[in-house]
Amino acid sequence: MDKVGFDNAYESIDINAKTIIDGLERVVMHDADLNSDNLNSEMDIAALPFSQACENNKQPILEVLQTELQGCNHVLEIGSGTGQHSVYFAPHLSHLKWQTSDVISNHRHIMAWHHAYPAPNLYSPLAFDLAHDSVPVSSHLDSGHLNSSYVDKPYDVIFTANTLHIISWALVERLFALASDALPVDGKLIVYGPFNEDGKYTSEGNQRFDAMLIAGNPDSGIRDKEDIVSLANAHHLQLLKTYAMPSNNQLLVFRKR
Repeated sequence: MDKVGFDNAYESIDINAKTIIDGLERVVMHDADLNSDNLNSEMDIAALPFSQACENNKQPILEVLQTELQGCNHVLEIGSGTGQHSVYFAPHLSHLKWQTSDVISNHRHIMAWHHAYPAPNLYSPLAFDLAHDSVPVSSHLDSGHLNSSYVDKPYDVIFTANTLHIISWALVERLFALASDALPVDGKLIVYGPFNEDGKYTSEGNQRFDAMLIAGNPDSGIRDKEDIVSLANAHHLQLLKTYAMPSNNQLLVFRKR
C-alpha cells in the first residue's frame, strides 16, 4: 500500500480481519468461497481473505521475532485474524511450534490460509474469546510425554498483533492477566501495534486512525504505552525492549518475572 494521505493510518488498521469493527474488516473473500469444497490445491490464492497491511508488516515483524524467539519452543498467537502472519512466520521459525487462536468466526479464514500454505510446525486455530475463555491449550500436546510444568504452562511466548487498540481496556487488562498466568518465568509476551508516547500521538496518521476507531467503538482506541507498561508491571511482566516499526507502529517485548 502506498503511504499517502490516510494510508499511514490504514497501515495501523492491520487488524487481521477481526470482526470487532465491521467497517474496518479487511476481508475480500466471501464466506461462500471458504467452504470445504473450495479448499483444495487449485484454490485461487487471490481469493483468500486478505489484509494488505498484514502483508506490509510481516517481514519487519519477522526480523524481530527471529531475534527474540531464539531458544523459544512454543508460541501462542492471540487474534490470528486472516492467518496471514501465521503462515509467514511459522516456516521461517521452524525451530518452534506456532499455535494460532481466535474467535470461532475467524477460524474459516485462518484455515483457508493454512490449507494454501501448510507448514509442519503450524497448528490449526484454537477457539479463544478473550471476553470469556481461559488461555486455550494445544490439542497436539501429549501430556503423557511431557513434564507437569510444561503441561501447566505449555507456551513460552504469547504473540498478538494489532489487538490492544481494537478491544476495550477491560479486555486489554484481561489479556495481560491471562498472559501472565499462562507464561512461565522468563516467558515472553510480544505485542505489535500503534501506541501513544507520553499521552501524545506519534503521528498525524495515528491521530486520524484513533478517531476512526473511537467513532466505530468508543471503547477502542490507541493505548498510551505508559499505561500498557504499568499494566504489565502489575502482572509481573517487565518491558525488555521496544522496537520502532514501519508506519509509526511499535513492537513491545515483555518478559515474565
